[in-house]
Amino acid sequence: MQDIDDEMKKPLLKHLVEITAHREHSRLAISVISALYQLTDVQSIRMLDIFTMRDELYVQEKMVIRDGTVHTIAEHTNDDPKESLSSYPAMTACIRNHLNEYQEVTPEGMHVLWLPVWLHGKMNSCLEIRSEHALSPAMMDVIHGVFHVYCNYQALLDYSERDALTGLFNRKTFDEQFTRYAFAIAPHEAHSMEKDERRHDSNAEPKGHWLAVVDIDHFKQVNDRYGHLYGDEVLILVANILRASFRAHDRIFRFGGEEFVILLRSTTLSDARKIFDRFRQNVQEYDFPQVGKVTVSLGFVNIARETPVVILGHADQALYHAKKSGRNRICYYQELVNSGVLRSGITTNDTVEFF
Repeated sequence: MQDIDDEMKKPLLKHLVEITAHREHSRLAISVISALYQLTDVQSIRMLDIFTMRDELYVQEKMVIRDGTVHTIAEHTNDDPKESLSSYPAMTACIRNHLNEYQEVTPEGMHVLWLPVWLHGKMNSCLEIRSEHALSPAMMDVIHGVFHVYCNYQALLDYSERDALTGLFNRKTFDEQFTRYAFAIAPHEAHSMEKDERRHDSNAEPKGHWLAVVDIDHFKQVNDRYGHLYGDEVLILVANILRASFRAHDRIFRFGGEEFVILLRSTTLSDARKIFDRFRQNVQEYDFPQVGKVTVSLGFVNIARETPVVILGHADQALYHAKKSGRNRICYYQELVNSGVLRSGITTNDTVEFF
């Protein structure tokens, strides 16, 4: 960045210090696009997420800054505004050719710079920078420098948040993610949503957030019979089935051993039940190399305004009942309480343990 004048260096260093102070991906991204917007003379900057759904790639706007204001797309909304990747030829070209940068000029004369974010060999997001004029070499140096710091720091954050074996989120990241789910909808917003649903359908089922605890049935027997290498392969394959069975904004964690936790965002009880049972069936129908058939048991609960310990305890009780009742099934905590099978409150057991 030798062409950057002294007047630019001070705010640039200030922004780099701010960027590297964040410990959460969304805040990091907001900090980066704000820095680039303030340090350059561009019209707008967008952060676009890429995700897979039913084996197809989609693009979703995560945040945008224009006219000096940052607008974010809340993770917990009723809809998922998304477009097919095919609607973005530049991003498609970046993925096809594994490009680190793509520049184009639109028919309207807008200069667009695309900067893909690569993680684990895959493009998981992309910056779109729009300018009415071609960016000077000095401005390109600033953009590249800030963007590379962002990519490196994001990779460090991701590494600290992931389970080394499966690549899923680890236990350490659960509390923060749980808090975002549990308090995503304020009471007045929830009331407004319910009124809106009733206006469209008087029999509409209310939506909520859900937590599920998953345990692989008889996993100890897999390790004892086939060895830990095949046991690890089962864990990796179950993690892959989890990714394929849930949506991009749902969150999946490996808690250790053969235990997984799922945070399922805004949906109805009946749909949550179908989604969880579809995952159970996907595991049941999969042919695991050498091991053959594997099943899972699952307990789930509605995320109320309780602590993670209480919510996990309730899901744990439902899971324990699923295992006692024959395994390879899902159980809903509140349904078990209402039927008198379980007492409301936390009980502990020696089969599934989190704390």
